[in-house]
Amino acid sequence: MAHSHSWEEAKEQVREAADIVQVIGEHVQLRRAGGHFTGLCPFHSEKTPSFSVNPQRQTYKCFGCGESGDVFSFLVKYQNLSFPEALRSLAQRYQISLPEAKLSEQEQQQRQQRNALYQITAEAAKIYTQHLTEAPQAEAARRYLHQRGVPQAFIEKYQLGYAPATWDFLTHRLCKQFPTETIEQAGLIVAGQRGSHYDRFRDRIMFPIYDQRGRVAAFGGRILGQEQPKYMNSPESLIFSKSKILFGLWQHREAIRQSRQAVLVEGNFDLLLLDIHGISNAVAPLGTSLTRDHVRTLKSYCREVVLLFDGDAAGLKAAQRAVPIFLSEQIEAKIALLPSRHDPDSFVREQGGPALQKLVDTAQPLPEFIFAALVKEHGLTLTGKTRIMAELQELIKHSPDAAQQELMAAHFSSKLEVSSTLFLEQNLPEKTESNIIEAWPPSVPPPEESFSPTTSLAKKERQLLEFLIFYPEFFTNLMQGGLHEYANYCSSLLQVVIEAMQQLAQQGPFLPEQVLTALPKSETRRQVADLLLRGPQNQPENEEWAQEYCSYLLNWLKRQRQLQLRRDIKEQDAVAVLQKKIFTLWQ
Repeated sequence: MAHSHSWEEAKEQVREAADIVQVIGEHVQLRRAGGHFTGLCPFHSEKTPSFSVNPQRQTYKCFGCGESGDVFSFLVKYQNLSFPEALRSLAQRYQISLPEAKLSEQEQQQRQQRNALYQITAEAAKIYTQHLTEAPQAEAARRYLHQRGVPQAFIEKYQLGYAPATWDFLTHRLCKQFPTETIEQAGLIVAGQRGSHYDRFRDRIMFPIYDQRGRVAAFGGRILGQEQPKYMNSPESLIFSKSKILFGLWQHREAIRQSRQAVLVEGNFDLLLLDIHGISNAVAPLGTSLTRDHVRTLKSYCREVVLLFDGDAAGLKAAQRAVPIFLSEQIEAKIALLPSRHDPDSFVREQGGPALQKLVDTAQPLPEFIFAALVKEHGLTLTGKTRIMAELQELIKHSPDAAQQELMAAHFSSKLEVSSTLFLEQNLPEKTESNIIEAWPPSVPPPEESFSPTTSLAKKERQLLEFLIFYPEFFTNLMQGGLHEYANYCSSLLQVVIEAMQQLAQQGPFLPEQVLTALPKSETRRQVADLLLRGPQNQPENEEWAQEYCSYLLNWLKRQRQLQLRRDIKEQDAVAVLQKKIFTLWQ
């Protein structure tokens, strides 16, 4: 293996050794044309070749879209790598050693920990897949996939597996090879009472979740029975962040690049069934709403994202939330709404892949869709136009491009028959901290007065109390995220509930009914009992919503800590000023 002494030397060695025609030719069908090679550009859709590779200069250029560069920039763009990753990939291929970066002891430990987590998740994926394929106990899982129309080829493509209903299936196998603590950090097992551990996923179809480098970072599981939650994802870890990873992107990256389009759906099975019916450019967020990181990732693969949503109120709200993200990232977005009572899975089963593809092809531009929805909601009366303008102004503000702002303002003003300058006024009311805190999270509207027994609580505390009672599995996450600090100055009712849940959490996972038992016989206990009898109000009982709202509450608690810190600082400043005045008077 050749050796180099600096990064610059290594880069030049790799550049000289790499055959750009060979590297690009693995992804693009090239044909010789004189001293050059030509082919269809991998970075935009075209029928006539305009992509040219020059082997003498070791460069490429597309005369259609303008993309150009060397072998490094091709890998960075095409495989969505960083430059160091592209350099390492080529250096390994051409057997050129790279100088070792000097890492701190902490960085070395973190790298070792990440590598260990990837080894564990890869091994777990093999175990789950083998069990689904071979074990007699997995017959019900195989039958379930068959009933949902999942062929063996797609089971293999997605490396689907099965976690049996036993409590220690994976724990028993992994603990023979890896430290228990590291397996727990990977989110695959959970600590129980007296130091024991049990499997997080039980009786579930398992979907490995791949990062952009094709490594298993986490898992999603769909329950076979009727238990809740129906869907469950791995908790966040050193190698898994649900706000950054999109399910299906690794499997569909080539189709997305070729079509320059990604179809965004809401669930793993939706994505799987679309692929089975010929739509192979879909991705899905993992139990959370679309984030800016998701859009930035897609931006490096495609130019357009089509949101495929259910045609209900939740779908409309999700579309409205997505507009600012796409505007700020300057990527085109469209929306295709499914007929009522349909999700992508049921629609493609009933009407087939071509019908769904037609729906995608005729998707409406997202800003146009939002405008039409606002007109439908508010009407075109004077009051209606005022409300529409206010909401459109907020959307326009999110575009970082002044020309785009002016274009949108002119477009919408002509539809409303008002002056475009009204849309571009800078004296728009800013969002205050309290506005931000009270903003409801994705998916569902806030239950305004769902807690009739606890109406003495502030609205936010009622919502927090309901979530804690009905979703106690998130209690530890919320405590770590600042709930323990908030408990110092929240209502006495909420303090009593949090204290009881803390005691229960020390003994392991607990149920809502156990919270009631742990409470002292008082007004608090009666109110919680009334709450349990009523059940959750206006909340969908699924894990995606619960995880989404937990993330929202964590952000809210973070803001509460910031607000409290500001109040403390102001109080300290006030005390300091008072002390200074007193000192001055005594002089």
